[in-house]
Amino acid sequence: MLLSYAVTTSAEAPFRKLLISRQDNTRVEHWSRDHRDQPLPLDAEWAVRKSVLHGGKQEGVDLIEIDNGRLRLVIVPTRGMSVYEAVLNDVRLGWDSPVKELVHPRHIDLQSRGGLGWLEGFNEWMVRCGLESAGHPGEDRFINNIGDEASMNLTLHGKIGNIPASEVEVIVENQPPYRIRVRGRVDERMFYGPQLELWTEVATSINSDSFSLHDSLTNRGGSEQEFQLIYHANFGPPLLGPGARLVAPIRKISPFNEHAAAHLAQQSSYGPPTAGFVEQVYCLRPWADDQGKTSVMLQNPRGDRGVQLSWSLDELPYLTQWKNSADLKSGYVTGIEPGTGFPYNRRVERHYGRVPKLQPGQSRQFTLDFTVLDTAEAVKRGRRKIEAIARGRATVSQAAPEVDLELFR
Repeated sequence: MLLSYAVTTSAEAPFRKLLISRQDNTRVEHWSRDHRDQPLPLDAEWAVRKSVLHGGKQEGVDLIEIDNGRLRLVIVPTRGMSVYEAVLNDVRLGWDSPVKELVHPRHIDLQSRGGLGWLEGFNEWMVRCGLESAGHPGEDRFINNIGDEASMNLTLHGKIGNIPASEVEVIVENQPPYRIRVRGRVDERMFYGPQLELWTEVATSINSDSFSLHDSLTNRGGSEQEFQLIYHANFGPPLLGPGARLVAPIRKISPFNEHAAAHLAQQSSYGPPTAGFVEQVYCLRPWADDQGKTSVMLQNPRGDRGVQLSWSLDELPYLTQWKNSADLKSGYVTGIEPGTGFPYNRRVERHYGRVPKLQPGQSRQFTLDFTVLDTAEAVKRGRRKIEAIARGRATVSQAAPEVDLELFR
């Protein structure tokens, strides 16, 4: 009986592989596992692979590729566990940045160009902004190590997207729903500063058209700690194009600045690639369903392809829409960005009560679900779900920015 129990437990237990570990001083450069190594009762040729990039600024960057038999995901542990792209048939979640390499963080100077150095590595489909700060660069105030008020120059979107993961493992489940999971830990720590630990997980079921991101953020310090977190998900062609639309159950919308305000009537739709385009940003507060969740969709111009994002407004109450309809060589892209706040400088966000805090040892959880829509019927189902959340409730649209930036100059 004991032997039978042990065999059953072993067969049911998920397969685990540690690929990177600061604690164990381990880094596996090349590794793979697929349906031949771990037969499952599914008609799918799935695989998960680990590799290392070479050449130029991407020398030494670790990649993990998940192929669930239908959907392919590329994760970049070296760049804060960002997701470079997700591809299902002819639908790609990603964009064509002028940055052509997956740049190793050692080549990024976050302080360059007045705090815009983050852009030197910006080409992923999904990159996290945070953790101590997110949003626009600029000056903020803090209490230094001798108890005096001092100033610091915050850089664009913080540090977490340029910190390599210190622990990474792959998990393949032997029981339904037969998920492939990639977990990683990224630490943002300093002496006399934040001690924030982020455990991330990307998970997808075999043969699925969807996947999820789940993050757990913990304050490992002994004092209360502010944090900010924005999930900067970026989309270019084939989803983005003239006539593409953001479909969302919006409770309230305000333009980020006066330039965006002048184009508020066209907020939900996208134009063609345009040389000299100046970005337009909108601050959205979505409606939620009875469980506190919301859902938004980016659909292509024909309405037969799209992507749906769903998450809890208790976790991420705010949504930023970034429209950058520049020419193709400059980066034709839109960002759909759930977050704990908007991408104003932290000093502004704190003033408006959008900089949360973690007590010592406290954790916060964040989960986002993504579904790739590769048929017109799937797009229609996504739209019906969003309409059900809105339930005919009105949108309050502010003609001018609700933030008075003159107060912070």
